[in-house]
Amino acid sequence: MYRPIEIDREKLTIMGVQFPDRKTLESTASALGSNMFEGFEPTESRVALIRDYVLNKITFRQFVEAAKLIANG
Repeated sequence: MYRPIEIDREKLTIMGVQFPDRKTLESTASALGSNMFEGFEPTESRVALIRDYVLNKITFRQFVEAAKLIANG
């Protein structure tokens, strides 16, 4: 089921997760929305993880490992 998520374009946050610029926020919001229609349920930690990957702060391998840890609680 689709649930709207909190996006604050003035403060550059998604679900309280800070973004460095509008472009990164918008591309991440778009990706989140698309994946939510496929059943993805965003959380603050998942949004932060996606942000870090989009900003090249972590590698794809680190992204996958962190996603597994988040999914397993």
